[in-house]
Amino acid sequence: MTRSERRAARIAVDLLGGDDAPAVVVDGALLALNADPMLRLLPVGPQVVLDDLLARLPAAHRERTEPVPVETDGTLPVHAAVRLVSAERADAVVSAGATGSAVRSAVAHCGRFPGLRRPALAVTVPAARGPLILLDVGAAPDLTAADLVRHAVLGAGYATATLGVARPRVGLLSIGTEPGVGDELRRAADRELAAGVLPPDTDYVGLVEGYDVPVGGVADVVVTDGFTGNVLLKGIEGALRLSRGAAGALRLNHGTDGLRPDRAVAGAVRCGPGVDAGPDGADPPVDGDGVPRAAALLGVAASVVVCHGAADASDVASGIGFAARMVAGHTVDRVARMDRVFRELTRAPGGVRGDEATTGPADDDRRPR
Repeated sequence: MTRSERRAARIAVDLLGGDDAPAVVVDGALLALNADPMLRLLPVGPQVVLDDLLARLPAAHRERTEPVPVETDGTLPVHAAVRLVSAERADAVVSAGATGSAVRSAVAHCGRFPGLRRPALAVTVPAARGPLILLDVGAAPDLTAADLVRHAVLGAGYATATLGVARPRVGLLSIGTEPGVGDELRRAADRELAAGVLPPDTDYVGLVEGYDVPVGGVADVVVTDGFTGNVLLKGIEGALRLSRGAAGALRLNHGTDGLRPDRAVAGAVRCGPGVDAGPDGADPPVDGDGVPRAAALLGVAASVVVCHGAADASDVASGIGFAARMVAGHTVDRVARMDRVFRELTRAPGGVRGDEATTGPADDDRRPR
């Protein structure tokens, strides 16, 4: 889909999310507006921060920016941003703040998929043999076997929507590939997945190991609990930094972000037509159809993108661009269709009609680091 063929995406941005907010978020918003002439932003934050952003906006960008002030009464901008989506004033939310706040707000205001207990954070890993989806990487550390099966379905739908995989191969992360290895959680989930519960055009390839994630080629989707997934993501980051040295020709963005190639190997992330590099040769702010430097929250009825708290301006801009692509590609709807097929096949209880979402409490405010 070309820019002329899609409507402008309206992205609500949490200006106070992140370790270096609001400065890097404001800078990232400006980069995103420069990169995509159709993008519309709804920055959410205190009036003083909005005034700074508006003062720096070129005249051409002001008509594409709708500031949303929040009161200084303790209301988190991410909550206000999510409410913009539920009120249909925005199409997606981007935040580099606490993951738990984003998850809880999305569940409360937009709803979970029917019968889903815990949403999942999914990242795209540019593995050596081709990109793959890894989930969960921090939204839900404590899962059941049924949760892992459901997340496998979400990941398969996400791989189809974002990677264009017609028949996703799903693997379950464990400590070996032999039958019966792993803890009881992994053994129970393996039995359920091996029983053929996944939707048609989705294959379960069995157990995979940690090295299968950065190497790739075995599965298009690797599913695990949020604790193990986050630890694995950090281990890959550390290994890459160690092998590449301090300069790091390839690094992994902290925590819930995807692998981020440095400019020395910038070809690993392709830039879409018309997307220029950032100032002074920095990484492009938007990754075109390449690997996003942010995580998607799957299982909620909204496009929610989570950047890491240590994200820089380019990372925030990448997250905003990724959110716009999710909207243009109807990613949430496509994942929901895969999930609906699973529920119909397994008659998973939802407590509501199949086209409705359930709401309820989610996770705490701990951010994966």
